[in-house]
Amino acid sequence: MEKTGYLIINLGTPASPSVADVRVYLKEFLMDPYVLDVPAPIRSLIVNGFILPFRPKKSAHAYASIWDPAGSPLLLHSEALLADLTARLDGPVALGMRYGKPDIEGAVNALVKQDVTHIVVAPLYPQYADSTVTTSLEATAQFVPEHVSTRAVTAFFEHPAYIQALAKNVSAALPQDWDHLLLSYHGLPERHMKKADPTGSHCMKNPDCCNVASQAHATCYRHQVFGTSNALAAALGISADRFSVSFQSRLGGGWLQPYTDKVLEELPGKGVERLVVACPAFVADNLETLEEMGLQGRQTFLDAGGKSFDLVPCLNEDPAWVDALAQILMAAPEPVQTTAAASETSA
Repeated sequence: MEKTGYLIINLGTPASPSVADVRVYLKEFLMDPYVLDVPAPIRSLIVNGFILPFRPKKSAHAYASIWDPAGSPLLLHSEALLADLTARLDGPVALGMRYGKPDIEGAVNALVKQDVTHIVVAPLYPQYADSTVTTSLEATAQFVPEHVSTRAVTAFFEHPAYIQALAKNVSAALPQDWDHLLLSYHGLPERHMKKADPTGSHCMKNPDCCNVASQAHATCYRHQVFGTSNALAAALGISADRFSVSFQSRLGGGWLQPYTDKVLEELPGKGVERLVVACPAFVADNLETLEEMGLQGRQTFLDAGGKSFDLVPCLNEDPAWVDALAQILMAAPEPVQTTAAASETSA
């Protein structure tokens, strides 16, 4: 008999906010060739020689500022989502983290032990990127036995159920009086868009490339960010002058712009006093939403002259999101084939 199981994957979290645990997590994350896409020897030099001696202490402090007494907010929300999905779907569901615990291998093994013949794999990233989706799917493929087939959710940035859940979530968080909605997405290096472009000639080639129809859009993070943003604004009935898009969490130059921290500094000078911020690249609250935006971003905006800063919670385990994700999982298409692949020998 055929039996379908479901694997949901999120980025991951340190085991604790201690410097030692954060160092272990950061090393696994940054040594992924899809994340730091340079030749292995250079990646090792950068991570072990320049990042790990200094970054874990700073990151541990940031994690400590948002850590829940019960554990990592990302893990707690992911586990709650898992429980609700299990009650919603007709088949076993498992949770794996790309980095850290619970790991993908254990999640796959748990499904296989329940005699599944098919696994629907869903990296929980609405917009496609090799550094999130592709690495998750490739990590999963290592552990799926030959007798089990897989299907994958590679992006759901404009899925009607997702947009509806997102709009409901944002609408519920909007205060009575607000000036502007900033949609802050996780940043990526521009070269990642070019690498993921199957045509090799579209992404980042002209300022309007995201608005010119192309097969490249199926794997273009930037295009899909704008797709989500415009669909959300339409669902909320917000005009183009009342929302904008920015990118956070950059590391170095050559990343997607505008940068969120710079936008937060500039908005008060443009007459925005009451700001609402949502982070649609994330489906569960984590360090980037709670600390980078909720603490650092808030302070940046207020120090620049803003009067109020409201952060929209992520979808987390909201019932509308649980229903939307169940729909997405049950209608999972075949994986998107891309030409982008991490290489140990080329940058």
